[in-house]
Amino acid sequence: MADKITPRSEDYSQWYLDVVQAAKLADYSPVRGSMILPPNGYALWENMQRVLDGMFKATGHQNAYFPLFIPQSFLSKEAEHVEGFAKECAVVTHSRLRTTADGTGVEPDPASKLADGENLVVRPTSETIIWDTYSRWIQSWRDLPILINQWANVVRWELRTRLFLRTMEFLWQEGHTAHATEDEAVEETLRMLDVYTEFAEEYMAVPVIRGVKTASERFAGAVDTYCIEALMQDGKALQAGTSHFLGQNFAKAFDCTFQNKDNELEHVWATSWGVSTRLIGALIMTHSDDQGLVLPPRLAPTQVVIVPIYRKDGEKETVMEAVAEIERELRVAGVRVKTDAREAYRPGWKFNEYEVQGVPLRLAVGPRDVKNNVVELARRDEPGKESVPRDQLADVVTDTLSQIQANLFARAENFRQQKTTTVDTYDAFKEAIEQGGFVLAPWDGTPETEARLKEETKATIRCLPLESDPHYDPTEGVDMLTGQPSKQRVVFARAY
Repeated sequence: MADKITPRSEDYSQWYLDVVQAAKLADYSPVRGSMILPPNGYALWENMQRVLDGMFKATGHQNAYFPLFIPQSFLSKEAEHVEGFAKECAVVTHSRLRTTADGTGVEPDPASKLADGENLVVRPTSETIIWDTYSRWIQSWRDLPILINQWANVVRWELRTRLFLRTMEFLWQEGHTAHATEDEAVEETLRMLDVYTEFAEEYMAVPVIRGVKTASERFAGAVDTYCIEALMQDGKALQAGTSHFLGQNFAKAFDCTFQNKDNELEHVWATSWGVSTRLIGALIMTHSDDQGLVLPPRLAPTQVVIVPIYRKDGEKETVMEAVAEIERELRVAGVRVKTDAREAYRPGWKFNEYEVQGVPLRLAVGPRDVKNNVVELARRDEPGKESVPRDQLADVVTDTLSQIQANLFARAENFRQQKTTTVDTYDAFKEAIEQGGFVLAPWDGTPETEARLKEETKATIRCLPLESDPHYDPTEGVDMLTGQPSKQRVVFARAY
């Protein structure tokens, strides 16, 4: 399997696609730009979903579900929102098909055309339909806050697509909350950014920069967009999650008001926040290598695979009895473990398969191992193998999984540090951008300078780091292009 994977140094883009398919994480759909998630990919998403769902509920949120179809007129109620999504919307105009006149196919039935003004947009995001709903649910300050999340799919009609990173349909979660005050809404926005940061670093083993987007990069309809930015192995940035302070924009658009404690009528304050299956792309590009996928143990669907090795029936019974006992012991220890007892494939083939699929630990058990009371252990993140005493196996496995998790994060963090450059001049900036990575540089705060830098270098301002982030640098300087004052360094990079 590994020989089908293009080396990163040869063609990074092709390497990424090769890993996705070799590890059986996704497959192409007959519909351009959409993808199929086989069991391996969906199991990984389920683990992400399970962890995040627990984190959301621990912060007081509840799950709900809102319709896939949104009246087209809803999107026109918030001007910035419709401008931001208009070119990506799929629109339903007919309710049924009919057989063509020649009987060879089907076509929309003209008689089923939806009434004027009632075309339906396939959900690109749910702010509009949710705030229409909230306008009916909220009457008084006693109805607030509303803290709701939904797990759903969305459709955005992308022109250029890539598995996980940018597809026309993808899976995600979107939180939508309503508050009585601006301070509560801002606090919620930052709280959820912290949740995403914890998930990225503690579970995905992906270090991120926390910051706020510029006006040109913020979510359509938001007052402020906060983000976490990760760095991939090719030196490009990937936006891994966003949390938006929406102010009262959507509440005003949908006339969502409440009576406050002083019996005065106010518009509600809002947030929205989300991450998607794009996180799987982030995992792949942060940790994987030329042999295939590398997964952090805390999210790996299978943390340990056991491969029994035998040649004779007599050996089979002895080995499988030992393997069954090992599997039971590891399950009791809370390890996600499976045994691959398929006889149609040789052990070497299995070793290769699980290396490509990124299983963090592989155990091999043969007749000699049983006799000597040892088990052969191999880590995915490092070369080599070792023999572990049978009576110490459960402790060694759990400790090693923790070591792998920590090692992946440390390796990614070290890479990010090596690929983060601080510059003051435009020549140094252009050179650093060509080398790839994060570039910390002064900016005068104007959209004109931001646009010129993007046009000339293909780099964008990924964020203005928050004061609580280690990359925050309030050094006052001058803009590289204009010579105008700069209040802090911002993070530039070329990005996905």
